[in-house]
Amino acid sequence: MDYVELRTNIKMPQLGFGVWQVDKEDTKSAIIKALKTGYRSIDTAAIYGNESEVGHAVTSSGVPRNELFITTKVWNSDQGYENTRKAFNESLSKLGLDYVDLYLIHWPTPEYDEYIETYKAMERLQQEGKVRAIGVCNFDIEHLQRLMDECDVKPAINQVECHPYLAQIELTEFCKENGILMEAWSPLMQGGEVLKDPIVQRIAAQHEKTGAQVIIRWHLQNNRVVIPKSTTPARIEENFNVFDFELTKDDMKKLNGLDRGQRKGRKPSEMNIR
Repeated sequence: MDYVELRTNIKMPQLGFGVWQVDKEDTKSAIIKALKTGYRSIDTAAIYGNESEVGHAVTSSGVPRNELFITTKVWNSDQGYENTRKAFNESLSKLGLDYVDLYLIHWPTPEYDEYIETYKAMERLQQEGKVRAIGVCNFDIEHLQRLMDECDVKPAINQVECHPYLAQIELTEFCKENGILMEAWSPLMQGGEVLKDPIVQRIAAQHEKTGAQVIIRWHLQNNRVVIPKSTTPARIEENFNVFDFELTKDDMKKLNGLDRGQRKGRKPSEMNIR
């Protein structure tokens, strides 16, 4: 496993395991398999509806808590200072933990204009030792800039949709300049057409790897945290088996050149669902 260092001098596994759209009944077994495979970072959220199952898997896995990195998120309808504190306590209770390693704002939902107060509540949670690091999801440059202008703690992470067809180049550069790590959700485009892209397939054949392994490796070599999701045991192992090869400069150039601004999810400025 490779690790990245957050602004708070906390080490975070660069490859994690996501449980978005994982059914409750499949969550525990998927996480147990992931932890046995070698994953140590689990990414969930209140809106996923599986925090309790994540907690049960973590506590029954036998892996010491201090070896794990657990992320969860505050949902849009729970934003605001007091609501965020309440939502965090509910998440912590469902997870059955004393603290979480990373707490994120799920979306900026600019129409409601509450993410500043939400973030200030998260700063307080960090001061109280309930959260080791805080950050955001799906924030564009304008949202990040306002957050840095009006709050005290820079986000450790900005988790956004990112894959070869949506490389987020401008946002990546902004985050790099400001010491904010990028984390990719939907890193494989939800198993979409990018896996079948001829360039991805050719590079995969050259390295005797799958398209998914090549894309995950592309994320890692671009210094992003990446959280692929699967409930299939063989696929969980496949997605983890990316530390025994390295993409060449030419491979990276070709993969970086696939960017077409193509999203699977919503634009952050337009996502105001609560």
